Amino acid sequence: MSSANFVSPTPSTTTPTWHQFERKMEEVKPSKIDINDLVMDYLVTNGYPAAAKKFAAEANIQPKADFDSIEERVEIRTAIHAGNVQTAIEKINELNPQILDDDPSLHFSLLRLQLIELIRSCTSAPDGDISPALEFATSQLAPRAPTNAQFLDDLERTLALLIFPSENLAPSLAPLLHPDLRKEIATNVNEAILQSQGARKEARLRNLVKLRAWAEQKARQSNKKDIPDKLDLGLVSDGKNDVLGSSSFPHNNSSGHDTVMTNNGDIDPMIS
Repeated sequence: MSSANFVSPTPSTTTPTWHQFERKMEEVKPSKIDINDLVMDYLVTNGYPAAAKKFAAEANIQPKADFDSIEERVEIRTAIHAGNVQTAIEKINELNPQILDDDPSLHFSLLRLQLIELIRSCTSAPDGDISPALEFATSQLAPRAPTNAQFLDDLERTLALLIFPSENLAPSLAPLLHPDLRKEIATNVNEAILQSQGARKEARLRNLVKLRAWAEQKARQSNKKDIPDKLDLGLVSDGKNDVLGSSSFPHNNSSGHDTVMTNNGDIDPMIS
């Protein structure tokens, strides 16, 4: 190439695409009323009654929630997280016996979790008595197992915990003793209770986060839009007195006396 045809590159003065993208995001400002409604819906649906009351006072809004009903869900879910499944079942039946009658899969999962807790207790000592676990499996789960192939498979895998030592379980059995199983079943119970009360099973804030993640994935796959490598959800407080940074929002060190409804007492990942 001759020097006559060579053109020296010059710095581009065009604003990068990602700046334009983020600027457009900043231009979208939801109303404070909508944000307050989303936060209150989240606190009510996920079971933070003390935080919901405090948030309502701070935001000067009138809560429409039945706080006694929230407390009942919290008690049930806390019992499941603690492994007190019989207590949880009794509380569910006191609240609405139709919940378990109309959902055999949920009922079976609770009974199987109760069997797992019995096995955990029976096998905690080398000479532990496994007869309570066997009796429970025979009377409560065995009659239900033939009605569903998945029930039978779940029961067989659960009874295998009586054979193998807990510290050396096969990958297919180890999840049965992991706290995540309690969390999963507790979440299913919470959703079933909400549905029985004519409410949404999941907070709208979670649905919005899922929709936003789906939209971002589609945008990246289309290769038609350049967007930043990382897009913050904006759910982490910046320390200011904003809605999600409100002192009423439940955290691990909260003095609001709410039970954080996740396993191991961890903060809900939606607000961590």
